Amino acid sequence: MPETPSLPRIGFVGLGVMGRPMAGHLSRAGYPLTLHDATPGLAHAVAGELPGSRASDSLAELAAQSDIVITMLPNGEVVRQVVTGAGGLLEGLAAGALLLDTSSCEPWLTQRTAEALQQRGVAMVDAPVSGAQWGAQAAELVFMVGGAQADVERVRPLLDVMGRAVFHLGGVASGHAMKCINNCITAMTLENTAEGLVAGKRYGLDPKVMVDVLNESTGGSWITQTHFHQRVFNRAFDDPFKLELMLKDVGIAVQLARETATPVPIWGVGQQLWRMADHAAGAGASVSELVRWVENQSGTALTPGAEERASGGGRP
Repeated sequence: MPETPSLPRIGFVGLGVMGRPMAGHLSRAGYPLTLHDATPGLAHAVAGELPGSRASDSLAELAAQSDIVITMLPNGEVVRQVVTGAGGLLEGLAAGALLLDTSSCEPWLTQRTAEALQQRGVAMVDAPVSGAQWGAQAAELVFMVGGAQADVERVRPLLDVMGRAVFHLGGVASGHAMKCINNCITAMTLENTAEGLVAGKRYGLDPKVMVDVLNESTGGSWITQTHFHQRVFNRAFDDPFKLELMLKDVGIAVQLARETATPVPIWGVGQQLWRMADHAAGAGASVSELVRWVENQSGTALTPGAEERASGGGRP
């Protein structure tokens, strides 16, 4: 009877809103995990919850005990530091190992990190995600993947455990390029939708009904389906994704367009608006606070119900 091939040993670095449930799915699928997080004690707490898992306070030690290391971190500079910094992953990764980076990163930094890994005989696949916290919890993430075909096939079983769809876009950093474009489009859609709802509210329309109309019409989007009824009309403004991280992704997309001499006038204006909202909301604010900032520009809250039409400067 043929032996069942053993599962690769997985290191997981970054156990925040997204990483913690992703690691949980891998544990339940039987993968042996070594966990690390910059927050003191967090990796040990999570390891205590996940069968077959252990925590390591050393990145180099985690790397030495892993065939594949997964990172879910804030940006490309943090990933680069985790990989190449003193005591980092490169000090423990053996030739033939692989780094699977699921963070949202700057493509140019991803390329540099991949080059440093390649010099040690270590492959890299970038696989940023779409789906937010609920997608991570439900294993419904969408992965946008960059890397060599053989390397992508090597990590595909892991991606299939953590998500519902995998799209291979090209070489290393292609996934991160797609992710920043996706998030930039999402950011512009959120801004535009919030402005439209405020305009309708001031005209005397009920914003709840407006969103219902949009969801049955051409103006609908993932934003109208998942954000306003759930987080704005109840005044919670509680999306766990941070406004500053969305602004970061918009900036990456604008820089990517600049490098390819691509005119993106809407992105440019939108980036300025998101900067203003980020400044007003302060550090750590939810991405939902962008809508509150749009409301504040006109003094109009997107509360349910129709109100008397606001007065303006007359018809054009």
